This record gives sequence, structure tokens and C-alpha cells, in this order.
Amino acid sequence: MTLGKSGLFSAALAIVLFGAAACSRTSTAAVVDDPPAAAKAEEGIAIDSAMLTSINVESISERETAATLALAGTVQFDEDRVAHVLAPLAGQIVNLRVKVGDRLRAGEPICAIGSRDVAAAVTEYVDSRNDLDLAEKHMAMTRDLFDHDAASKMSLQQAENDLGKAQVHVARAAEALAVLGLAAEKDLKRFNGRITVPSPIDGVLIERKVTEGQFVQADPTPIATVANLDDVWVMGDVFERDLRHVARGQTAAVTSAAYPGESFSGRVDYISEAIDPATRTAKVRVTVPNPGGRLKSEMFVSIALRGATTVRALAIPAGAVFTEEGKSYVFVQTAPARFERRPIDVEHDDGPDRRVLSGLKSGDRIVTGGVLLLRQEEQQRASR
Repeated sequence: MTLGKSGLFSAALAIVLFGAAACSRTSTAAVVDDPPAAAKAEEGIAIDSAMLTSINVESISERETAATLALAGTVQFDEDRVAHVLAPLAGQIVNLRVKVGDRLRAGEPICAIGSRDVAAAVTEYVDSRNDLDLAEKHMAMTRDLFDHDAASKMSLQQAENDLGKAQVHVARAAEALAVLGLAAEKDLKRFNGRITVPSPIDGVLIERKVTEGQFVQADPTPIATVANLDDVWVMGDVFERDLRHVARGQTAAVTSAAYPGESFSGRVDYISEAIDPATRTAKVRVTVPNPGGRLKSEMFVSIALRGATTVRALAIPAGAVFTEEGKSYVFVQTAPARFERRPIDVEHDDGPDRRVLSGLKSGDRIVTGGVLLLRQEEQQRASR
């Protein structure tokens, strides 16, 4: 079939219109697939101008900070605050009323021991006191007779010697009772054949090796151990090459997997005088306050020692960092009145700054004041 000029023009026009329509549909689909710019702008926390006045924002940059030396360590009891309780004499354990974990005051009874040795010591003291009374009376009578020329000088000297011996016997018997924890004049009135074994210090009973009715010997084997857990020792190993970064009195931050995001502050109070020839390390001891006894003996911990040298690193104020579920975060300003939380990794220590390991870069603007206000706003919006 032959088309005229008008037919050709109509066909060409139809093709052009069809192509334009197809392009229009393609363009529309592309717009739909892209995320709306408005949705991107809604990310983070937008606040009004009134709240913005309560927010302090700072631009961060690298600066000189104290270098930190990281060590692995273990928690131990402070040996100066541990008391191993021994049986003062052989006998039977009675009146055992304490269990492992009980808190004790210094002088508080742990148990009592019934023993023939105690009875013998008390009997000896009582007999020596009676002998002393007789010696004193005999001495008084002999002196009176001597003053009236009714007794010889030799008789007076003999009475003085007998009195001196009696006094020595009483003193020795009293010392024997004191070793057993008995005050001669006070405790004998209520003596019942037993002696009390008290706690030597304030602390927690961490070990008990006897039971009610058990017979014990007066040997070096402890019957109980009491430890004061207000402070603990954290022992670490520092390599020979790093000893120049460690000194007594140096501050340290101790962290544990048991308490993510928390840090316990302490100070170095001992560095061993010798190097272990096998590991080429020296022992470092950090004394750490332990409120609530949260650090347990033999617990694995990490020690961060702030060294005498400095390094150039990205650091932020400690108050800008907050922790949730063991992870650290900061709020970063993304627009004049918009902020977003960002996860970061920081070194935990007890200084005013935190050294940033990852998550931020120089020039980022972070919230250093009003962090709690933003967290509250974030929680309120999440609950809507």
C-alpha cells in the first residue's frame, strides 16, 4: 500500500509521541526508586531553637594526649588485708556460727574451742594466785615478827624469796592465758572450759576448713580465712621494653568483661625488682578500691596505664561519651539543629578525656554538653 505525504507525516508524529510517552514513564519510575530527599533529612534528632540553647557542641581534632600502655591482669586479694586464722591449741570446735561469705568485725567470734589444755592453763593460774596470796600473807607476818625481834633475818629473806617466786609463777600463768585469748581477771569468772577464736580484722569469711564438733590441732593449718575486700590487688606483666612507661604512683584504669563500659580506678604501688628470664616481663601491682566487692579474686581484667610520654591522637571529653548495653556512643551534629547518635570505640581510663579508636574523624562536631537532654528527647520520640 502506498502512503501519501500526509500519511507519512502522521506516522512519524505517532512514533515521536510514543517515544516521548515511554521516556516520561521511565523518568517517573526512576524518581520513585530514589529515596525522597525529605526522608533523608528526617534522620537523627531535630530540636527546636529553645532546646538548642541548652546544647553545647565542639569540633574535635587531634591533640597531644597521655600515651596509654595496655596490660592483661588478674585480680588478687590484698595480702596485707588477709588474715589466716589458726587454732591456738588442740581441741574440739564448738559454737561455729559463721559461714563463707559472712561479714565479720574485728574481735567477732568465729568459733570456740573446748580443750583440756585450756582447763589446765586456768587451773595453773588459779593455783598460782592462791600460792601468791599465801606468800603475801606469810611475808607480812614474817616482817611483823622481824620488826618485833621475833623472827630472824634469814626467815625474812626466805619469805621475800617465796613471794618473788609466787609473783613470777602468776605472771607466767597469766601470759599463758593471754596467748589463749583469755584476760586473767575478767574472763575466768565466766570461764566454761572453752576459748573463743575471734576474727583478727574486719572483712568477709572467704574460707572455712572446720565443722562443728571437729577436732583440730595447734598447727600452721588455718581453720578459717578472713579478707578485707575494700581494696584488691591487680597484678599485670609489663614487657622489659615498656618499663620506661611505668612508675609508682601512676594512675591506672581497670576494666573487666564482667562489667562492660565500666572502669575501676587505681594506682601502681609496686614494680618487681627482677625480670622473669622466661617471659622478659616484670610484675606490676595496682591497688584498686573495690566497692561492693565487685572485683573477684582470679578475675581476668585489662589494665590501662597512663604513661609519662604523650602521643598525638583524636581525643574527646569524657562527658560526651555515654554507654548503653556495653557500647559507647556520642551525638554528632549533622545540621544546625539536628543530631544523630554514633557508635564509637574509646579507651577507658580515669582522665578527663577519652582517646578515640574508631567512629569519629577530625572536624566532626559532637555534643559535649546536654547529652542527657538529647537522650531523653530520643527516648520520648521512640516511645511515640
